[in-house]
Amino acid sequence: MRRLWLPTRRRDESGSAVVEFVWLGILLLVPLVWIVLSVFEVQRGAFAVSAAARAAGRAYALAPDEQTARQRATEAARRTLEDQGAPDMPLEVEVTCSLGRGQCLAGTSVVTVTIRSGVELPAMPEVFRDARTDFALESVHRVPIGQYVEGVSG
Repeated sequence: MRRLWLPTRRRDESGSAVVEFVWLGILLLVPLVWIVLSVFEVQRGAFAVSAAARAAGRAYALAPDEQTARQRATEAARRTLEDQGAPDMPLEVEVTCSLGRGQCLAGTSVVTVTIRSGVELPAMPEVFRDARTDFALESVHRVPIGQYVEGVSG
């Protein structure tokens, strides 16, 4: 049996590489931009939490008594987060002392301030959030109280 050669029509594919490039570019670029924005957001939050821990530790160490110290530490941490552009970040301040409660501001004590917070990743759907922050952050700062402290009674 003899086959007849029939000319086939060829599609004109000029310009299709540009279309494919644009679609692949969009499909790859959108996740890449989201990843970069998320990394920047987490880094901003990490800097804010670290600065808040330092500020809270200093405020605690310079206070006249422990009750005032805890209030000042929390307020210093909150203001530092606001200064870093993160006023809506959750804030948990925990203060512990090497000599125990009631002796935090006594000489030779070491005050440990722990700040816990978190950031929400940009453009994350509510379905995946589960009513919590997307990325938890924590920072610890230790402040030694000098041996010779003025005005602290034991």
